[in-house]
Amino acid sequence: MNTEDVDMVNHPPHYTSTKYEVIDILEEFFKDDPLLWQCGKYLLRCKGKGNLEQDLSKMIWYAKRRMEREDINDSET
Repeated sequence: MNTEDVDMVNHPPHYTSTKYEVIDILEEFFKDDPLLWQCGKYLLRCKGKGNLEQDLSKMIWYAKRRMEREDINDSET
């Protein structure tokens, strides 16, 4: 594939390398939860971007932030 044919804005390869596009999965499962959206984004594309450790570390960062939010909500009730 010619690099000029790759649409890095609308359909980057690390989002479209499988049967389902990442954006469609994220909108279906996490539309009301931006932190889980980020977790899903980093997990779903981690093998296609060339830096598995970095993307998984980012996913963990967002997951921890989401868990911290849950702890705050639990203590307020």
